[in-house]
Amino acid sequence: MEIICWGSRGSISVSGKDYIKYGGDTTCIEIRTKSNDIIIIDAGTGIRRLGNKLIEERLFKYHFVFTHAHWDHLMGFPFFKPIFLEDTEIRVYRCPFPGKYVENMVSKMVTPPNFPIRYSDLKAKIVYDDGCPDQFEIGSVTVIPIRLSHPNGACGYKFIEDSKKFVFLTDNELGLVHPGGLAFDDYLDFSSGADLFFHDAEYTPKEYETKKEWGHSSYTDAIDLALKAGVKKFGLFHLNQERTDREMDEIVKICRQSIAEKEPDLECFGVKCDMAFKL
Repeated sequence: MEIICWGSRGSISVSGKDYIKYGGDTTCIEIRTKSNDIIIIDAGTGIRRLGNKLIEERLFKYHFVFTHAHWDHLMGFPFFKPIFLEDTEIRVYRCPFPGKYVENMVSKMVTPPNFPIRYSDLKAKIVYDDGCPDQFEIGSVTVIPIRLSHPNGACGYKFIEDSKKFVFLTDNELGLVHPGGLAFDDYLDFSSGADLFFHDAEYTPKEYETKKEWGHSSYTDAIDLALKAGVKKFGLFHLNQERTDREMDEIVKICRQSIAEKEPDLECFGVKCDMAFKL
């Protein structure tokens, strides 16, 4: 299983000299599996670059899972060029909620007056399969969803292949249980022993004092979860839109110092655009 990050920024994409190292694209994760399936998590602005690469590689079959319907996780979909090609086949899983929720969510992304092309005009073949709340299979990978603590609801995932586990919990507030969300211990059990773990770490502890209920975590709460869950690699995700490369480097430094006192073998980093991991 190979995991590639195409965007880790939160809320809105950013650009400029202060955002080169970590990148400015919003959430999009690609997973390539042993069964040669391509799984795409969310369609933030990072999916534009991913689409260009997939066309270049002449790969046109994908599986989509979404964490939730907030704009920063969807805004790149209309600019994902494969949706305009007849060779493209997309299988979308009904998450974060069962029923017609995801169909409505996807179709609204390309609907006038928000976008000049209608969903019915797309050339790609798009089909929908059952997903949440139960676990499901995508080729060689088992996908296990979990409800997140976030306004309007959201879904995190555990991807398992050959006993290797990647856990992805963005847009999750560990300091407050939103309607539909779960308690800290539930996320602890879910993440236990993960080989690779990405978690929302948008705020500093001071910032979180005035941002409680906004649906995101402080990096200290995320560290606490990673340490207690005994994960092997921990990535700080959903980077604040104002966080410069220098500021992010300082946060990573603080996190590593905190972790070294308790679990020196835990690798900690800020998730950057184009980072790749093999499990």
